[in-house]
Amino acid sequence: MSDPGNYAGSTDRSLGQLFASATAEMSALVHDEIALAKAEVRQDVKRGVIGSVAFIVTGVLILFAIPVLSFAAAYGIHNLGLGLAWSFLIVGGAFILLGVLLALFGLAKFKKVKPPEKSIASAKQTAAVLQGVKPHPRPVISAHAIEQAQGSTLADKAIENRPVQDKALPVTRSSA
Repeated sequence: MSDPGNYAGSTDRSLGQLFASATAEMSALVHDEIALAKAEVRQDVKRGVIGSVAFIVTGVLILFAIPVLSFAAAYGIHNLGLGLAWSFLIVGGAFILLGVLLALFGLAKFKKVKPPEKSIASAKQTAAVLQGVKPHPRPVISAHAIEQAQGSTLADKAIENRPVQDKALPVTRSSA
């Protein structure tokens, strides 16, 4: 029918199959850890970009909008009957208040950026599990037991399987 050694729950798997399975599972685990870290970092980068954009918009508003709009607003307030100096002071304070509010919004977004906690916890858990793993003890088999199981001695097997060699006599040299 089918080979029982090909199933994951089989106890008859060879050492090579076990090693290949363990290697594949470790590789999958590492890839999953990396994917989790990437997802968390991507989310934090998005928050950081939003905070950065808020700071950039703050800068643009303060640098370019204040001069143009402050003149228009100050002259508008002056037309209501307030002195020109007070009109410019009110407009300048309003724009600074708007800039501070946007800076606080950007700072709040930056404070939400944090390290990838799930990835760190998962990596620590994996490391703890792997530190507790000990090699499986292997039974000690004597050479005599192997000989009896195979029906011949190891020396006989080695002689049968060795390549044919020319048997040349050793040459002795004289130092004359």
